[in-house]
Amino acid sequence: MRRGTFVRWGVPVAAAAVIGAAVGAGPVIAAVSGEPTLPERTAAQLLADATAATGKSVEPMSGTVQQTASLGLPALPVEGAASPLSLLSGSHEVKVWYGAEGKLRVAMPTQLNETNLVVNGEQAWYWDSSTNTATKMTIKGGADKQHAMTTPKPTDLTPQQAAQKLLANVDEHTTVRVINTAEVAGRPAYQLVVAPKDEGSLIQEIRIALDGENYVPLQVQVYAKGSAEPAFQVGFTQVTFTPPAPENFTFTPPAGAKVEEATFGENDFGPNAEKKAEHAKDVAGDAKFVGQGWASVAVVPFSLSDLPSGQEQGRGQGANPQAVLDTVLKSATPVSGTWGSGKLIKTKLATALLTDDGRLLVGAVTPEEIVKAAGTK
Repeated sequence: MRRGTFVRWGVPVAAAAVIGAAVGAGPVIAAVSGEPTLPERTAAQLLADATAATGKSVEPMSGTVQQTASLGLPALPVEGAASPLSLLSGSHEVKVWYGAEGKLRVAMPTQLNETNLVVNGEQAWYWDSSTNTATKMTIKGGADKQHAMTTPKPTDLTPQQAAQKLLANVDEHTTVRVINTAEVAGRPAYQLVVAPKDEGSLIQEIRIALDGENYVPLQVQVYAKGSAEPAFQVGFTQVTFTPPAPENFTFTPPAGAKVEEATFGENDFGPNAEKKAEHAKDVAGDAKFVGQGWASVAVVPFSLSDLPSGQEQGRGQGANPQAVLDTVLKSATPVSGTWGSGKLIKTKLATALLTDDGRLLVGAVTPEEIVKAAGTK
């Protein structure tokens, strides 16, 4: 049981956060009509309300979050429904209960099994019904305090985190408007729509549904250009802003279950983690960006040797990255220019170019834009 178990739930919303790294705002008046009816609000007012809501401490709540992705990727060799790569296609459901600081439960049910993370103060359990295994998690007593495990919050798992990233950076590259109010998870909501001005972006618009009472983001939808349906969506299908019952934060391993113990400290917070963090810092330092706003393209050095092997992935972490890359590259298109040659991979929301000279270019832009960026020194 590694720390990846905790961050796994944040993968779908992390994808939306990257897409919306440079959004902006304008003073558009809310045209609030139809049913349900809410008081008129300007886009500027809603931006301020949403930012304030995502910055507050999280109130007790519970709900069901559904994430749907239709990115146009080929079928990936993924092992296990809980693998992050499995979230790149199809529909997935996560149930969340949050009592207060230190009390959290996250359940990810599938057709045949279910995984559960239950945190109650210093007591934490991870349950995997597919292997009939319950893992009791503790922190090694001698672990450095700076590496202490923090309790995940619903904002790490829900539309709130995605919206917070989208609203964090506003500039001149984006238009903002408010469309008719809608109903999300049975609650009246405003719909704040942000859209890129850049013609080279693959994104048509991003819709953020804000609860009409407390302005908490209830849903985030990302639309690709020319598409009537969202290519990516994460949102509540049911939500209640009241304290969950205490029994939601208790766990007893079922009879016959295999019980294991995992200690955080030596492997998760020790030299291995520091080495990986140092490597990530080096890669980030070597990265550069071409273009601005929604049309920006990230360029980083890339080698197949940078990918971890299947053995390094560890149990329950999904497919071998090399096998996934091989599958994706089979659908890639060979391209070339004065800059050299490479293989181009396009989805509905992003384009990637792997060049033969050891570069990876990624952006929410058209193939033409990313090929142009490859020739920029």
